[in-house]
Amino acid sequence: MGTPSLRAVLVLAVVLAGILAPRAAFGQPNFIVILADDVGWGDLGANWAETKETPHLDELAAEGMRFVDFHSAASTCSPSRASLLTGRLGVRNGVTHNFAITSVGGLPLNETTLAEVLREAGYSTGAIGKWHLGHHGHHHPSFRGFDYYFGIPYSHDMGCTDTPGYNLPPCPPCPRHGMPARVARKDCYTEVALPLFKNFTIVQQPVNLSSLAARYAEEAARFIQRASNSGRPFFLYLALAHMHVPLGVPPLPPTSGTDIYGAALSEMDALVGRIKRVADSHGKGSTLLWFAGDNGPWAQKCELAGRLGPFVGAWQRQQGGSSAKQTTWEGGHRVPALAYWPGHIPAKQTSRALLSTLDIFPTLVTLAGAALPPNRRFDGLDVSPVLFGWSDVGHKVLLHPNSGAAGKDGEIETLRLAQYKAFYTTGGAMACDGSIGSAEHHQPPLIFNLDRDIQEQEPLDVASREYQAVLPAISRAYAQALEDIATDNVSVADYSKDPAATPCCNAQHVACRCQVPGSHAAMLDHHTERRATWLCL
Repeated sequence: MGTPSLRAVLVLAVVLAGILAPRAAFGQPNFIVILADDVGWGDLGANWAETKETPHLDELAAEGMRFVDFHSAASTCSPSRASLLTGRLGVRNGVTHNFAITSVGGLPLNETTLAEVLREAGYSTGAIGKWHLGHHGHHHPSFRGFDYYFGIPYSHDMGCTDTPGYNLPPCPPCPRHGMPARVARKDCYTEVALPLFKNFTIVQQPVNLSSLAARYAEEAARFIQRASNSGRPFFLYLALAHMHVPLGVPPLPPTSGTDIYGAALSEMDALVGRIKRVADSHGKGSTLLWFAGDNGPWAQKCELAGRLGPFVGAWQRQQGGSSAKQTTWEGGHRVPALAYWPGHIPAKQTSRALLSTLDIFPTLVTLAGAALPPNRRFDGLDVSPVLFGWSDVGHKVLLHPNSGAAGKDGEIETLRLAQYKAFYTTGGAMACDGSIGSAEHHQPPLIFNLDRDIQEQEPLDVASREYQAVLPAISRAYAQALEDIATDNVSVADYSKDPAATPCCNAQHVACRCQVPGSHAAMLDHHTERRATWLCL
Protein backbone atom coordinates (compact mmCIF):
# COMPACT_ATOMS: atom_id res chain seq x y z
CA MET A 1 0.00 0.00 0.00
CA GLY A 2 1.43 3.36 -1.02
CA THR A 3 2.15 6.37 1.21
CA PRO A 4 -0.74 8.87 1.29
CA SER A 5 -0.12 11.97 -0.79
CA LEU A 6 0.32 15.36 0.88
CA ARG A 7 -2.94 16.49 -0.76
CA ALA A 8 -4.84 13.53 0.77
CA VAL A 9 -3.41 14.29 4.21
CA LEU A 10 -4.40 17.94 3.94
CA VAL A 11 -7.93 17.06 2.83
CA LEU A 12 -8.29 14.66 5.78
CA ALA A 13 -7.01 17.34 8.16
CA VAL A 14 -9.55 19.87 6.87
CA VAL A 15 -12.40 17.36 7.25
CA LEU A 16 -11.37 16.46 10.81
CA ALA A 17 -11.03 20.13 11.70
CA GLY A 18 -14.54 20.76 10.40
CA ILE A 19 -15.92 17.96 12.55
CA LEU A 20 -14.06 18.84 15.74
CA ALA A 21 -13.98 22.65 15.57
CA PRO A 22 -17.63 23.31 16.50
CA ARG A 23 -17.40 21.13 19.63
CA ALA A 24 -14.20 22.87 20.67
CA ALA A 25 -15.82 26.26 20.06
CA PHE A 26 -18.96 25.70 22.15
CA GLY A 27 -17.58 23.40 24.84
CA GLN A 28 -20.39 21.53 26.56
CA PRO A 29 -23.69 23.11 25.51
CA ASN A 30 -26.82 23.12 27.61
CA PHE A 31 -29.67 20.91 26.39
CA ILE A 32 -33.42 21.39 26.66
CA VAL A 33 -35.62 18.61 25.25
CA ILE A 34 -39.31 19.53 25.18
CA LEU A 35 -41.61 16.61 24.51
CA ALA A 36 -45.24 17.39 23.68
CA ASP A 37 -47.89 14.75 24.30
CA ASP A 38 -50.30 13.49 21.59
CA VAL A 39 -49.44 16.42 19.32
CA GLY A 40 -50.19 16.19 15.61
CA TRP A 41 -47.82 17.01 12.77
CA GLY A 42 -50.39 19.57 11.63
CA ASP A 43 -50.53 21.26 15.04
CA LEU A 44 -47.48 23.31 14.09
CA GLY A 45 -48.27 26.38 12.02
CA ALA A 46 -44.93 26.12 10.22
CA ASN A 47 -46.04 22.66 9.03
CA TRP A 48 -49.70 23.32 8.32
CA ALA A 49 -50.96 26.70 7.14
CA GLU A 50 -54.40 26.16 8.68
CA THR A 51 -52.88 26.19 12.19
CA LYS A 52 -52.71 29.70 13.64
CA GLU A 53 -52.14 29.06 17.35
CA THR A 54 -48.36 28.48 17.41
CA PRO A 55 -46.53 31.80 16.84
CA HIS A 56 -43.73 30.96 19.30
CA LEU A 57 -43.11 27.52 17.82
CA ASP A 58 -43.21 29.05 14.35
CA GLU A 59 -40.61 31.56 15.53
CA LEU A 60 -38.44 28.66 16.70
CA ALA A 61 -38.78 27.15 13.23
CA ALA A 62 -37.80 30.45 11.60
CA GLU A 63 -34.77 30.86 13.86
CA GLY A 64 -33.68 27.23 13.70
CA MET A 65 -34.31 23.98 11.86
CA ARG A 66 -37.66 22.34 11.12
CA PHE A 67 -37.77 18.59 10.51
CA VAL A 68 -40.57 17.44 8.22
CA ASP A 69 -39.77 13.69 8.18
CA PHE A 70 -39.28 13.22 11.92
CA HIS A 71 -40.77 10.27 13.82
CA SER A 72 -41.48 9.16 17.36
CA ALA A 73 -39.92 5.82 18.23
CA ALA A 74 -43.33 4.41 19.17
CA SER A 75 -46.94 5.55 18.91
CA THR A 76 -47.84 5.54 22.58
CA CYS A 77 -46.55 7.09 25.80
CA SER A 78 -44.23 4.80 27.78
CA PRO A 79 -42.44 3.11 24.83
CA SER A 80 -41.88 6.45 23.10
CA ARG A 81 -40.35 8.03 26.22
CA ALA A 82 -38.22 5.00 27.01
CA SER A 83 -36.78 5.07 23.49
CA LEU A 84 -36.01 8.78 23.66
CA LEU A 85 -34.12 8.37 26.93
CA THR A 86 -32.21 5.23 25.86
CA GLY A 87 -31.81 5.60 22.08
CA ARG A 88 -33.20 2.05 21.78
CA LEU A 89 -36.50 0.63 20.58
CA GLY A 90 -38.83 -1.11 23.01
CA VAL A 91 -37.83 -4.55 21.73
CA ARG A 92 -34.35 -3.74 23.04
CA ASN A 93 -35.04 -1.68 26.18
CA GLY A 94 -38.01 -3.80 27.28
CA VAL A 95 -40.68 -1.08 27.36
CA THR A 96 -43.28 -2.22 24.83
CA HIS A 97 -46.51 -0.77 26.28
CA ASN A 98 -47.69 1.65 28.93
CA PHE A 99 -47.18 1.34 32.67
CA ALA A 100 -50.14 1.57 35.07
CA ILE A 101 -50.69 3.45 38.33
CA THR A 102 -50.17 0.13 40.13
CA SER A 103 -47.07 -0.89 38.17
CA VAL A 104 -44.27 -2.30 40.26
CA GLY A 105 -41.70 -2.00 37.49
CA GLY A 106 -40.64 0.50 34.87
CA LEU A 107 -37.81 1.12 32.45
CA PRO A 108 -35.43 -1.76 33.30
CA LEU A 109 -32.71 -0.68 35.69
CA ASN A 110 -29.96 -2.15 33.51
CA GLU A 111 -30.88 0.35 30.77
CA THR A 112 -28.79 3.53 30.86
CA THR A 113 -30.67 6.80 30.44
CA LEU A 114 -29.50 9.94 28.67
CA ALA A 115 -29.60 11.73 32.03
CA GLU A 116 -27.20 9.19 33.56
CA VAL A 117 -24.71 9.62 30.73
CA LEU A 118 -24.87 13.42 30.85
CA ARG A 119 -24.66 13.61 34.64
CA GLU A 120 -21.53 11.46 34.47
CA ALA A 121 -20.19 13.99 31.93
CA GLY A 122 -20.66 16.84 34.42
CA TYR A 123 -24.20 17.99 33.65
CA SER A 124 -26.86 19.16 36.07
CA THR A 125 -29.94 17.14 35.10
CA GLY A 126 -33.63 17.87 35.60
CA ALA A 127 -36.91 16.26 34.58
CA ILE A 128 -40.10 18.29 34.68
CA GLY A 129 -43.50 16.95 33.65
CA LYS A 130 -44.83 13.53 32.80
CA TRP A 131 -42.58 10.54 33.54
CA HIS A 132 -44.55 7.31 32.78
CA LEU A 133 -41.50 5.05 33.01
CA GLY A 134 -42.19 3.62 36.45
CA HIS A 135 -42.68 5.50 39.70
CA HIS A 136 -42.16 2.78 42.28
CA GLY A 137 -38.88 2.21 44.06
CA HIS A 138 -35.77 2.75 41.95
CA HIS A 139 -37.79 3.35 38.79
CA HIS A 140 -38.54 6.87 40.04
CA PRO A 141 -36.76 9.53 37.90
CA SER A 142 -34.57 10.58 40.82
CA PHE A 143 -32.92 7.16 40.53
CA ARG A 144 -32.62 7.34 36.73
CA GLY A 145 -30.04 10.09 36.44
CA PHE A 146 -32.06 13.19 37.26
CA ASP A 147 -30.82 15.51 40.00
CA TYR A 148 -34.21 17.19 40.18
CA TYR A 149 -37.73 16.06 39.38
CA PHE A 150 -41.03 17.94 39.39
CA GLY A 151 -44.05 16.43 37.72
CA ILE A 152 -46.64 13.69 37.48
CA PRO A 153 -45.70 9.99 37.40
CA TYR A 154 -47.91 9.08 34.43
CA SER A 155 -50.52 10.60 32.10
CA HIS A 156 -52.75 13.20 33.71
CA ASP A 157 -55.91 11.28 32.83
CA MET A 158 -54.71 8.43 35.08
CA GLY A 159 -56.14 9.93 38.27
CA CYS A 160 -59.03 12.13 39.28
CA THR A 161 -58.64 15.85 39.94
CA ASP A 162 -60.79 18.69 41.27
CA THR A 163 -60.25 20.41 37.91
CA PRO A 164 -61.11 17.62 35.45
CA GLY A 165 -60.91 19.84 32.36
CA TYR A 166 -62.16 18.77 28.95
CA ASN A 167 -62.28 15.11 27.96
CA LEU A 168 -64.43 12.84 25.82
CA PRO A 169 -66.33 11.38 27.49
CA PRO A 170 -66.06 13.83 30.42
CA CYS A 171 -64.78 12.50 33.74
CA PRO A 172 -66.08 13.54 37.17
CA PRO A 173 -63.98 15.41 39.74
CA CYS A 174 -62.42 13.60 42.68
CA PRO A 175 -64.82 12.64 45.44
CA ARG A 176 -64.51 14.71 48.61
CA HIS A 177 -66.55 12.79 51.14
CA GLY A 178 -67.33 9.16 51.77
CA MET A 179 -66.24 6.35 49.51
CA PRO A 180 -65.45 7.06 45.86
CA ALA A 181 -68.30 6.39 43.49
CA ARG A 182 -67.36 3.48 41.28
CA VAL A 183 -67.70 4.29 37.61
CA ALA A 184 -68.08 1.29 35.35
CA ARG A 185 -66.52 3.06 32.38
CA LYS A 186 -62.79 2.35 32.21
CA ASP A 187 -61.99 5.77 30.74
CA CYS A 188 -62.11 7.52 34.12
CA TYR A 189 -60.01 7.02 37.24
CA THR A 190 -62.14 7.96 40.26
CA GLU A 191 -60.62 6.15 43.22
CA VAL A 192 -57.10 7.65 43.31
CA ALA A 193 -56.27 11.29 42.73
CA LEU A 194 -53.49 12.36 40.37
CA PRO A 195 -50.30 13.16 42.38
CA LEU A 196 -47.72 15.88 41.78
CA PHE A 197 -44.17 15.10 42.86
CA LYS A 198 -41.22 17.26 43.79
CA ASN A 199 -38.36 14.81 43.88
CA PHE A 200 -39.69 12.07 46.21
CA THR A 201 -42.39 14.16 47.86
CA ILE A 202 -46.03 14.32 46.82
CA VAL A 203 -46.68 18.06 47.07
CA GLN A 204 -50.24 18.00 45.77
CA GLN A 205 -52.89 15.29 45.37
CA PRO A 206 -55.05 15.85 43.42
CA VAL A 207 -53.13 18.03 40.99
CA ASN A 208 -54.65 21.36 40.00
CA LEU A 209 -54.64 20.96 36.21
CA SER A 210 -55.58 24.60 35.66
CA SER A 211 -52.23 25.80 36.99
CA LEU A 212 -50.02 22.87 35.96
CA ALA A 213 -48.60 24.49 32.80
CA ALA A 214 -47.64 27.63 34.72
CA ARG A 215 -45.99 25.56 37.46
CA TYR A 216 -43.99 23.60 34.89
CA ALA A 217 -42.77 26.85 33.34
CA GLU A 218 -41.81 28.27 36.74
CA GLU A 219 -39.98 25.11 37.79
CA ALA A 220 -38.13 24.99 34.47
CA ALA A 221 -37.02 28.61 34.86
CA ARG A 222 -35.79 27.93 38.41
CA PHE A 223 -33.90 24.84 37.31
CA ILE A 224 -32.18 26.75 34.50
CA GLN A 225 -31.30 29.56 36.92
CA ARG A 226 -29.85 27.17 39.53
CA ALA A 227 -27.85 25.28 36.92
CA SER A 228 -26.51 28.52 35.43
CA ASN A 229 -25.51 29.76 38.89
CA SER A 230 -23.64 26.52 39.51
CA GLY A 231 -21.49 27.00 36.44
CA ARG A 232 -22.29 23.49 35.21
CA PRO A 233 -23.92 22.72 31.87
CA PHE A 234 -27.47 21.46 32.21
CA PHE A 235 -29.86 18.98 30.64
CA LEU A 236 -33.58 19.71 31.09
CA TYR A 237 -36.13 17.14 29.98
CA LEU A 238 -39.50 18.92 29.89
CA ALA A 239 -42.34 16.48 29.17
CA LEU A 240 -45.52 18.52 28.78
CA ALA A 241 -49.08 17.53 29.62
CA HIS A 242 -50.19 19.22 26.39
CA MET A 243 -51.85 18.04 24.14
CA HIS A 244 -53.06 14.94 25.98
CA VAL A 245 -56.60 15.01 27.37
CA PRO A 246 -57.98 16.26 29.64
CA LEU A 247 -57.30 19.73 28.28
CA GLY A 248 -57.12 22.06 31.26
CA VAL A 249 -57.88 25.42 29.68
CA PRO A 250 -60.28 27.83 31.46
CA PRO A 251 -63.87 28.05 30.20
CA LEU A 252 -64.10 29.90 26.89
CA PRO A 253 -66.71 32.59 26.22
CA PRO A 254 -69.11 31.62 23.41
CA THR A 255 -68.01 34.66 21.40
CA SER A 256 -64.27 33.89 21.57
CA GLY A 257 -64.19 32.09 18.23
CA THR A 258 -61.54 29.74 19.67
CA ASP A 259 -62.15 26.05 20.16
CA ILE A 260 -60.96 24.16 23.22
CA TYR A 261 -58.15 22.37 21.42
CA GLY A 262 -56.93 25.60 19.85
CA ALA A 263 -56.89 27.32 23.26
CA ALA A 264 -54.85 24.48 24.75
CA LEU A 265 -52.48 24.58 21.78
CA SER A 266 -51.99 28.31 22.33
CA GLU A 267 -51.21 27.66 25.98
CA MET A 268 -48.58 25.08 25.06
CA ASP A 269 -47.09 27.44 22.49
CA ALA A 270 -46.80 30.24 25.05
CA LEU A 271 -45.08 27.87 27.50
CA VAL A 272 -42.49 26.88 24.89
CA GLY A 273 -41.96 30.56 24.07
CA ARG A 274 -41.30 31.32 27.72
CA ILE A 275 -38.74 28.52 28.02
CA LYS A 276 -36.94 29.80 24.93
CA ARG A 277 -36.76 33.32 26.39
CA VAL A 278 -35.42 32.01 29.70
CA ALA A 279 -32.76 29.94 27.94
CA ASP A 280 -31.69 32.87 25.76
CA SER A 281 -31.46 35.15 28.79
CA HIS A 282 -28.72 32.91 30.20
CA GLY A 283 -26.56 33.22 27.12
CA LYS A 284 -28.01 33.08 23.66
CA GLY A 285 -26.25 30.36 21.72
CA SER A 286 -25.27 28.32 24.77
CA THR A 287 -28.36 26.09 24.74
CA LEU A 288 -29.66 23.60 22.19
CA LEU A 289 -33.46 23.40 22.42
CA TRP A 290 -35.09 20.40 20.76
CA PHE A 291 -38.89 20.22 20.51
CA ALA A 292 -40.75 17.08 19.38
CA GLY A 293 -43.91 15.04 19.92
CA ASP A 294 -44.15 11.68 21.68
CA ASN A 295 -46.68 10.29 19.16
CA GLY A 296 -49.55 11.38 16.97
CA PRO A 297 -53.04 12.55 17.97
CA TRP A 298 -55.46 10.44 19.98
CA ALA A 299 -58.18 10.25 17.34
CA GLN A 300 -60.89 8.73 19.54
CA LYS A 301 -61.03 12.04 21.42
CA CYS A 302 -62.64 13.63 18.34
CA GLU A 303 -62.53 17.46 18.45
CA LEU A 304 -60.11 17.26 21.40
CA ALA A 305 -57.52 15.43 19.26
CA GLY A 306 -54.73 17.00 17.24
CA ARG A 307 -54.34 17.68 13.55
CA LEU A 308 -52.77 15.07 11.30
CA GLY A 309 -51.97 17.39 8.43
CA PRO A 310 -51.77 15.30 5.24
CA PHE A 311 -50.90 12.05 7.06
CA VAL A 312 -54.38 10.57 7.16
CA GLY A 313 -53.62 6.87 6.57
CA ALA A 314 -56.35 6.64 3.96
CA TRP A 315 -55.96 2.90 3.37
CA GLN A 316 -56.61 2.13 7.03
CA ARG A 317 -59.52 4.54 7.23
CA GLN A 318 -61.17 2.62 4.43
CA GLN A 319 -60.76 -0.59 6.45
CA GLY A 320 -61.99 1.01 9.67
CA GLY A 321 -60.47 2.56 12.76
CA SER A 322 -58.03 5.40 13.31
CA SER A 323 -54.65 5.76 11.62
CA ALA A 324 -53.17 8.01 14.32
CA LYS A 325 -51.88 7.29 17.87
CA GLN A 326 -51.12 3.62 18.62
CA THR A 327 -50.75 2.76 14.92
CA THR A 328 -47.78 2.47 12.57
CA TRP A 329 -49.40 4.73 9.97
CA GLU A 330 -47.69 8.09 9.46
CA GLY A 331 -50.27 9.86 11.59
CA GLY A 332 -49.27 7.68 14.53
CA HIS A 333 -45.56 8.46 14.56
CA ARG A 334 -44.69 11.36 12.22
CA VAL A 335 -44.50 14.28 14.64
CA PRO A 336 -43.58 17.97 14.57
CA ALA A 337 -39.95 18.60 15.49
CA LEU A 338 -37.73 21.68 15.73
CA ALA A 339 -34.16 22.38 16.83
CA TYR A 340 -32.91 25.81 17.90
CA TRP A 341 -29.33 26.71 18.73
CA PRO A 342 -28.33 30.23 17.65
CA GLY A 343 -24.90 30.42 16.08
CA HIS A 344 -24.71 26.68 15.52
CA ILE A 345 -27.90 25.50 13.84
CA PRO A 346 -28.57 27.57 10.69
CA ALA A 347 -31.78 29.60 10.79
CA LYS A 348 -34.71 29.19 8.39
CA GLN A 349 -33.70 25.62 7.52
CA THR A 350 -36.02 22.74 6.64
CA SER A 351 -34.55 19.26 6.86
CA ARG A 352 -36.09 16.38 4.94
CA ALA A 353 -33.75 13.82 6.51
CA LEU A 354 -35.43 10.71 7.90
CA LEU A 355 -34.97 11.23 11.66
CA SER A 356 -36.41 9.98 14.94
CA THR A 357 -36.63 10.75 18.64
CA LEU A 358 -34.20 7.82 18.90
CA ASP A 359 -31.52 10.18 17.54
CA ILE A 360 -31.73 12.62 20.45
CA PHE A 361 -29.76 10.31 22.78
CA PRO A 362 -26.66 9.68 20.61
CA THR A 363 -26.63 13.24 19.25
CA LEU A 364 -26.62 14.92 22.67
CA VAL A 365 -24.09 12.42 23.99
CA THR A 366 -21.76 13.30 21.11
CA LEU A 367 -22.22 17.05 21.54
CA ALA A 368 -21.47 16.71 25.26
CA GLY A 369 -18.21 14.93 24.47
CA ALA A 370 -19.40 11.79 26.25
CA ALA A 371 -19.48 8.16 25.12
CA LEU A 372 -22.37 5.82 24.44
CA PRO A 373 -22.91 3.06 27.01
CA PRO A 374 -21.11 -0.16 26.03
CA ASN A 375 -22.40 -3.67 25.48
CA ARG A 376 -25.60 -2.75 23.66
CA ARG A 377 -26.75 -1.57 20.27
CA PHE A 378 -28.58 1.64 19.49
CA ASP A 379 -31.31 2.41 17.02
CA GLY A 380 -30.61 6.16 17.06
CA LEU A 381 -27.98 8.04 15.08
CA ASP A 382 -25.73 10.99 15.86
CA VAL A 383 -27.42 13.53 13.59
CA SER A 384 -25.30 16.55 14.54
CA PRO A 385 -24.16 16.88 10.87
CA VAL A 386 -27.82 17.44 9.99
CA LEU A 387 -28.22 20.00 12.79
CA PHE A 388 -25.17 21.93 11.62
CA GLY A 389 -26.39 21.93 8.03
CA TRP A 390 -23.52 19.82 6.76
CA SER A 391 -25.75 16.95 5.65
CA ASP A 392 -29.40 16.11 5.08
CA VAL A 393 -29.01 12.36 5.36
CA GLY A 394 -30.63 10.46 8.21
CA HIS A 395 -31.69 6.83 8.58
CA LYS A 396 -31.44 4.44 5.68
CA VAL A 397 -33.91 2.19 7.49
CA LEU A 398 -36.34 3.14 10.26
CA LEU A 399 -38.40 0.60 12.19
CA HIS A 400 -41.90 1.18 13.56
CA PRO A 401 -43.18 -1.07 16.39
CA ASN A 402 -46.75 -1.99 17.20
CA SER A 403 -48.00 0.38 19.88
CA GLY A 404 -51.35 -1.17 20.69
CA ALA A 405 -53.38 -1.10 17.47
CA ALA A 406 -52.56 -4.56 16.09
CA GLY A 407 -50.25 -7.44 16.83
CA LYS A 408 -47.87 -8.10 19.71
CA ASP A 409 -46.82 -5.06 21.73
CA GLY A 410 -43.47 -3.72 20.58
CA GLU A 411 -43.19 -6.08 17.61
CA ILE A 412 -41.64 -4.53 14.50
CA GLU A 413 -44.56 -4.40 12.08
CA THR A 414 -43.54 -1.67 9.67
CA LEU A 415 -40.30 -0.65 8.02
CA ARG A 416 -39.28 2.52 6.20
CA LEU A 417 -36.61 2.30 3.49
CA ALA A 418 -35.97 5.60 1.72
CA GLN A 419 -39.36 6.71 0.34
CA TYR A 420 -40.85 3.25 0.69
CA LYS A 421 -42.86 2.05 3.66
CA ALA A 422 -43.65 -1.64 4.09
CA PHE A 423 -46.38 -2.98 6.36
CA TYR A 424 -46.19 -6.58 7.57
CA THR A 425 -49.17 -5.98 9.86
CA THR A 426 -51.84 -3.29 9.68
CA GLY A 427 -54.56 -2.28 12.11
CA GLY A 428 -56.53 0.74 13.22
CA ALA A 429 -56.87 2.15 16.73
CA MET A 430 -60.25 3.30 17.99
CA ALA A 431 -61.55 6.18 15.88
CA CYS A 432 -63.84 9.04 16.84
CA ASP A 433 -66.85 7.03 15.66
CA GLY A 434 -65.88 4.10 17.89
CA SER A 435 -64.73 1.85 15.05
CA ILE A 436 -61.56 -0.25 15.28
CA GLY A 437 -59.60 -1.67 12.36
CA SER A 438 -58.85 -5.34 12.89
CA ALA A 439 -55.31 -6.65 12.55
CA GLU A 440 -54.29 -7.92 9.12
CA HIS A 441 -51.02 -9.68 8.37
CA HIS A 442 -49.44 -9.11 4.97
CA GLN A 443 -47.02 -11.50 3.32
CA PRO A 444 -45.71 -10.17 1.05
CA PRO A 445 -45.98 -6.77 2.73
CA LEU A 446 -48.06 -3.81 1.66
CA ILE A 447 -45.65 -1.21 0.25
CA PHE A 448 -46.40 2.48 -0.20
CA ASN A 449 -44.28 5.07 -2.04
CA LEU A 450 -44.54 8.06 0.30
CA ASP A 451 -43.05 10.42 -2.28
CA ARG A 452 -46.18 9.97 -4.38
CA ASP A 453 -48.67 8.86 -1.75
CA ILE A 454 -48.15 10.68 1.53
CA GLN A 455 -51.74 9.87 2.50
CA GLU A 456 -50.93 6.13 2.37
CA GLN A 457 -53.95 5.52 0.19
CA GLU A 458 -52.89 3.06 -2.49
CA PRO A 459 -50.22 0.38 -1.95
CA LEU A 460 -48.04 -0.59 -4.87
CA ASP A 461 -49.38 -3.34 -7.09
CA VAL A 462 -47.53 -6.53 -6.15
CA ALA A 463 -47.11 -7.34 -9.84
CA SER A 464 -45.67 -3.93 -10.72
CA ARG A 465 -42.02 -3.42 -11.66
CA GLU A 466 -41.59 -0.92 -8.84
CA TYR A 467 -42.84 -3.38 -6.21
CA GLN A 468 -40.70 -6.22 -7.54
CA ALA A 469 -37.66 -3.93 -7.69
CA VAL A 470 -37.89 -2.69 -4.09
CA LEU A 471 -39.17 -5.84 -2.34
CA PRO A 472 -35.75 -7.63 -2.15
CA ALA A 473 -34.12 -4.63 -0.47
CA ILE A 474 -37.01 -4.30 1.98
CA SER A 475 -36.94 -8.02 2.78
CA ARG A 476 -33.17 -7.92 3.41
CA ALA A 477 -33.45 -4.84 5.61
CA TYR A 478 -36.29 -6.40 7.63
CA ALA A 479 -34.45 -9.69 8.13
CA GLN A 480 -31.23 -7.88 9.11
CA ALA A 481 -33.10 -5.71 11.61
CA LEU A 482 -34.74 -8.69 13.29
CA GLU A 483 -31.42 -10.54 13.41
CA ASP A 484 -29.69 -7.49 14.93
CA ILE A 485 -32.33 -7.28 17.66
CA ALA A 486 -32.26 -11.03 18.34
CA THR A 487 -28.49 -10.97 18.91
CA ASP A 488 -28.45 -7.78 21.01
CA ASN A 489 -28.27 -7.35 24.78
CA VAL A 490 -32.00 -6.81 25.29
CA SER A 491 -33.89 -6.00 28.49
CA VAL A 492 -37.26 -7.15 29.82
CA ALA A 493 -39.49 -4.76 31.77
CA ASP A 494 -41.47 -5.87 34.80
CA TYR A 495 -45.14 -5.16 34.06
CA SER A 496 -46.49 -6.74 37.25
CA LYS A 497 -48.98 -4.75 39.32
CA ASP A 498 -49.59 -4.25 43.01
CA PRO A 499 -52.04 -1.76 44.57
CA ALA A 500 -49.32 -0.97 47.10
CA ALA A 501 -47.30 0.67 44.34
CA THR A 502 -49.93 3.39 43.85
CA PRO A 503 -48.63 6.86 44.83
CA CYS A 504 -50.76 8.05 47.73
CA CYS A 505 -50.44 11.17 49.85
CA ASN A 506 -52.79 9.94 52.56
CA ALA A 507 -54.39 6.51 52.34
CA GLN A 508 -56.81 7.44 55.15
CA HIS A 509 -58.52 10.04 52.97
CA VAL A 510 -60.82 9.36 50.08
CA ALA A 511 -58.95 9.25 46.73
CA CYS A 512 -55.66 9.64 48.65
CA ARG A 513 -56.41 13.34 49.03
CA CYS A 514 -53.88 15.41 50.99
CA GLN A 515 -55.54 16.82 54.11
CA VAL A 516 -54.71 20.43 53.29
CA PRO A 517 -53.45 21.56 49.88
CA GLY A 518 -49.82 22.60 50.24
CA SER A 519 -49.42 20.93 53.65
CA HIS A 520 -46.54 18.64 54.53
CA ALA A 521 -46.91 15.67 52.19
CA ALA A 522 -45.97 12.07 52.55
CA MET A 523 -42.54 10.99 51.36
CA LEU A 524 -42.19 8.33 48.70
CA ASP A 525 -40.66 5.34 50.39
CA HIS A 526 -37.22 4.44 49.01
CA HIS A 527 -37.51 0.86 50.14
CA THR A 528 -39.72 -1.66 48.44
CA GLU A 529 -40.29 -3.52 51.71
CA ARG A 530 -42.31 -0.55 52.99
CA ARG A 531 -44.68 -0.40 50.04
CA ALA A 532 -47.70 -0.91 52.28
CA THR A 533 -47.58 2.79 53.22
CA TRP A 534 -48.77 3.45 49.65
CA LEU A 535 -51.82 1.24 49.72
CA CYS A 536 -54.85 3.10 48.38
CA LEU A 537 -58.33 1.68 48.80
